[in-house]
Amino acid sequence: QVQLQESGPGLVKASQTLSLTCTVSGGSITTNSYYWSWIRQPPGKGLEWIGYIHYSGSTYFSPSLKSRTSISRDTSKNQFTLQLSSVIPEDPAVYYCAGGAGWVGDALDAWGQGTLVYVSS
Repeated sequence: QVQLQESGPGLVKASQTLSLTCTVSGGSITTNSYYWSWIRQPPGKGLEWIGYIHYSGSTYFSPSLKSRTSISRDTSKNQFTLQLSSVIPEDPAVYYCAGGAGWVGDALDAWGQGTLVYVSS
C-alpha cells in the first residue's frame, strides 16, 4: 500500500519560497502512468489543486499558481518536492501530497496526512 508523508517548515516569511517534500513508501514515484500531485486547503475553504509531476517527469500546474510553482523529484529518495515562490498572505493552508492513476479527484487514491503552513509578514 502506497503511503505518503509531507515534510517542511510550518512557517514561511512572506515573499520567500515555500518548499515541501513528499516522501513515498510502498511504491515508486516512477510507477508507470502514475501522477504525483500537490493540493492545498486554505482555512475555511475547499481543496485547491496546485500541480503534478508525472512518473515520466513531466509537470503541469494550476494556471493561477503556475508563475510561482515548481515541482521536482529525487527518484533515488522516492521523493517529490513543491516549491512555491514569492509567498503571499493567501498561501497559508494545509498542504497535501497525493498520488494515483490520475491527477485530480477520485483518481488520487493515496494521500499524505497534510502539513499546515503559516505565512508571517
